[in-house]
Amino acid sequence: MNNPQSTQPKNSSRSGGEVLIDGLIKYGAEKIFCVPGESYLAALDACYDRQDRIQIITCRQEGGAAYMAEAYAKLTDKPGICFVSRGPGASNAMIGIHTAFQDSTPVLLFIGQVGRGEVGREAFQELDFKQVYGGVAKKVITFNDARRIPEQLGQAWQIAVSGRPGPVVVELPEDMLTDRVKVADLDPGEVVAASPSAESIAQLAHCLRQATTAIVLCGGAGWTPQASAYLRQFAEKQNLAVATVFRRTDCFDNTHPNYIGEMGSAPNPKLVEQVQAADLLIVVGPRLGDITTSGYRIFNVPDRKSQNPAQENQPQKNQPQKLIHVHIGAEEINSVYRADLGIVSHPEHFLKAACAIVKSRPKSAPESKIDSSKMIKKGNKIYLEFLNRPRNRDAALRMDKVTKILRDRLSADAIITNGAGNYAIWAQRHYQFRQPKTQLASTNGSMGYGVPSAIAAKLARPQSTVVSFSGDGCFLMNGQELATAIQYQLNIIFLIINNKSYGTIRSHQQLHYPGRPIATALENPDFAALAEAYGAFGAVVTRTNQFATAFEKALNAGRSAVIELRIDY
Repeated sequence: MNNPQSTQPKNSSRSGGEVLIDGLIKYGAEKIFCVPGESYLAALDACYDRQDRIQIITCRQEGGAAYMAEAYAKLTDKPGICFVSRGPGASNAMIGIHTAFQDSTPVLLFIGQVGRGEVGREAFQELDFKQVYGGVAKKVITFNDARRIPEQLGQAWQIAVSGRPGPVVVELPEDMLTDRVKVADLDPGEVVAASPSAESIAQLAHCLRQATTAIVLCGGAGWTPQASAYLRQFAEKQNLAVATVFRRTDCFDNTHPNYIGEMGSAPNPKLVEQVQAADLLIVVGPRLGDITTSGYRIFNVPDRKSQNPAQENQPQKNQPQKLIHVHIGAEEINSVYRADLGIVSHPEHFLKAACAIVKSRPKSAPESKIDSSKMIKKGNKIYLEFLNRPRNRDAALRMDKVTKILRDRLSADAIITNGAGNYAIWAQRHYQFRQPKTQLASTNGSMGYGVPSAIAAKLARPQSTVVSFSGDGCFLMNGQELATAIQYQLNIIFLIINNKSYGTIRSHQQLHYPGRPIATALENPDFAALAEAYGAFGAVVTRTNQFATAFEKALNAGRSAVIELRIDY
């Protein structure tokens, strides 16, 4: 921390709530997403006189509020702030904190708690948050002394943004927030992100010189527009193919000739073949989890065990792949696969250093052997064929053509958000992202994310067009936040892909228990009529040729809009 610097007169006293809100303002927080609760009224009251410096966004359910804070953090590169009440409120917010944990997103969740003298008595709505959140938060901190709020707030903020970012949960005893204290605010401390050593970059250069077919896999936490710009420069300079990972497709321009596709859920089999054929994998940012690695099956490198059981049924090469794993958190290196070179670094710092590598090749190697231009050209062709392959030719409403209309119509800075379900493939795989931070999607596969994340996106970037994808089941998990979009006059286009089922689960039933669907059929409201009831524009599309007109009307509605896309299961 830097030296204390107070924003208040030296002799003035403030409530704990005022100290907390002043601290958040000093750290640069601009918005608080909340459902109001009596357990933190003093913090809410502190916001009343500070509305010109920090905005309260009142949500309709704590799960939606936590999702909004998480999505807002992804776009702004600083912790999303969420306030909820104890017990039921904190329980509802869990889904957003789990998302922040698995997506490596910095979030500060402030929970009003029972008074300090009531702790441990199972007072009204009391929960032990260290137990409840211990497995999904980086840390759970209790602010028991209002005089220590500046110090502990700094600690919470630093933990959220340092190393592998993630959520921090803060308990706020109700009586602590009303204590009056004389204490100075603290200036924000400098956030130090890891950088690669000169030796690591030298080893990277050696690996590049030896490789014949190298592929970069990018995604994970810490991506900035500058990191994406450095990746483009690195890929062009070293002639490298680039693939993105699950729901991080915006890390690299999908229209770039070096782009070869997304290693997400059920990836293009031809892309998988290319990844398996590469002799060098440079993984920048992602955790090497089950979706990125297709169930730990596709990499031909040793896992953390002596032998890799996932490779038993895979054809083995004479030589294993070399793996370079770059991750922002040291704990991820070698946690699944044993890397030939593990580098703890923020992706931007690593890629900046990698751009300085002079391209060279072993004198003994024929140039044709190490020139990967043909491989990149082939990979890009495979990607474009997969992108443009006709789907569901006989369907009255074809989602491949709907997504093509969006690709052609939306500008590069448009933001696409989606929840979870089979429908999400259209948003994450068949749309082409051209700029970083234009995709909001949860990697933990939680439903209900599409609507609140779109609200956060429009608040963060009011000039950008925001389009939200939700399934019918997904929408009704947080669709009530449409009221939030209307209240704050946010013009967002919500697409609801309605197949009257929990489609993903039904597809699993068909695979494992064919002919025995149960519990997955849904009877839904008229979503367009529901939208109008909220005060939004509503439209129903049942045929492909209706979508472009409906979308233009939604763009020009001057308010939030819902387009229900009725498709067959």
